[in-house]
Amino acid sequence: MARLVMNAAPTTSQRPLGAEHLLVFRLDDDRYALNASAVLRVTWAVRITRLPVAPEVVLGVIDVAGRVLPVVDTRQRFGLPRRDLLVSDNLIIARTSRRQLVLAVDQVDGVIEYPEEKVQAAPEIVPGTDYVRGVAKLADGLVLIHDLDTFLSLDEEQSLDRALELSLDRQEPEGGGDPGGAGGGDDAQ
Repeated sequence: MARLVMNAAPTTSQRPLGAEHLLVFRLDDDRYALNASAVLRVTWAVRITRLPVAPEVVLGVIDVAGRVLPVVDTRQRFGLPRRDLLVSDNLIIARTSRRQLVLAVDQVDGVIEYPEEKVQAAPEIVPGTDYVRGVAKLADGLVLIHDLDTFLSLDEEQSLDRALELSLDRQEPEGGGDPGGAGGGDDAQ
């Protein structure tokens, strides 16, 4: 049985043996999840700056504590109709093994505790979706669990890297670097 846990993901020593903590979010009426340990924070939607030549799945970038992070169109990745971001939407700031990124979602429900052994492998239920790791069966429906490390394809990762490099090159003043030495913001996480 899943249990709703609203505070931050516990450390391994706090977690019951065999339990997984999942951050559950919504796109339309469907529920999805990420391993809570990959989530850095959740925030309200903010203005997203378009990123030229980025992969189609990337909406643009935002500044998070002085770092430019790509915002991924989670709706598109799951084959849902695209829509404009609403002020009531949430942004999930998360990390993969390669980068930090932001997922645009309709709503974050919270963190649940779910037995690892009850997660059903995705290929059995939703074949052909490499970015879905598994499915959790809750009393009130199913939750598809994302695998953030496979959410972007290798081509999308490389294209995103090029787009970010081009964008950052255009923003640097002549002579390179920060002439005032003030930095771009607070890098604390």
